[in-house]
Amino acid sequence: MQKNDDLLRERRKDEHVALGVKQNEQLGKSSLDDIQLIGTSIPRYNVRDIDLTTTIFGTNVAFPFYINAMTGGSRHTKKINADLAEIAKEVGIPMAVGSQSAALKNNSLIDTYQVVRNINPSGVILANVSPEVELKDGLRAVEMLQANAIQIHINPAQELVMQEGDRAFSHWLTRIEEYVKHSPVPVVVKEVGFGMTRETVTTLANIGVQTVDLAGKGGTNFAQIENDRRRDQAYDFLLDWGLSTGQALLDMQHPAAPNVAFLSSGGIRTPLDIVKSLALGAESVGMAGQVIYALKKDGVEKTIAKFELWKEQLRGLFVLLDAKNIAELKETSLVVNGELANWGNLRGIDLKHLANRK
Repeated sequence: MQKNDDLLRERRKDEHVALGVKQNEQLGKSSLDDIQLIGTSIPRYNVRDIDLTTTIFGTNVAFPFYINAMTGGSRHTKKINADLAEIAKEVGIPMAVGSQSAALKNNSLIDTYQVVRNINPSGVILANVSPEVELKDGLRAVEMLQANAIQIHINPAQELVMQEGDRAFSHWLTRIEEYVKHSPVPVVVKEVGFGMTRETVTTLANIGVQTVDLAGKGGTNFAQIENDRRRDQAYDFLLDWGLSTGQALLDMQHPAAPNVAFLSSGGIRTPLDIVKSLALGAESVGMAGQVIYALKKDGVEKTIAKFELWKEQLRGLFVLLDAKNIAELKETSLVVNGELANWGNLRGIDLKHLANRK
């Protein structure tokens, strides 16, 4: 029975990657398209003056983007994790592994995650567990990677669509609080692509969480992945569930939003999407599906070259916005248009203030 369970978990990991790559072959319109940044025609800075450094969960990093959680837990995904670790090492960006539950239940899969630390011994690496994982096992996940921080992913929509998913959630908040109180490394609470409201972030802040990854819809859709894995496809009506990345970022502009650090992810396609996220207060921006898609399509070296180019393009965007660093970028004026503006107005966001910050 244990062997069958292990095989099913490995198969699920492979299916998640295959379906996620398929979704990321061509990302469509994003809610971030409704955001227009207001730049300058007479910049104060040269490209070489731009400082892209940021701080996430107390760690200084050179560039404000990272490879988000997706892979590990099977032989196939070990190779993907190895390639992603090489990309993270060469580009100089943090990386999170996918959920480590498989390795916590089956020691033979530990190396599918540890390969990340072996390849990138001095890199910033995040462990990843569900709130179903007890603290003692979560600490094993941290030790497994000598991780700099631990992501706790919250994903009730995915679990409910998944036939073998969790059906009990009332203990999650208590479990997360245990991690906050006892984890030896910082805790990042992360959605998986359905977005967090400011109310959810407030609930987490009240138990001491200091960093969240808003992870809105717009990229890899785990409701669709789990629905596609079902033979009956019984949850078609949930495929558009949740807040988009733009909505989640905008919600954090409300005066009632808690003063916590937040990260942006979900459907990030270009350096311009990164800059829009940073201008709305994100400390850094994560990508998962698009990185794996680029890796599958072009290989390690071309993917490294792509993200090296993104660094230069980011510096150029900072020049256009007359911002020397991320702190100045957060003061950039921006106009919210279309459906996102309608949503923001209904949620009580002061869009006029955002449009006239400089």
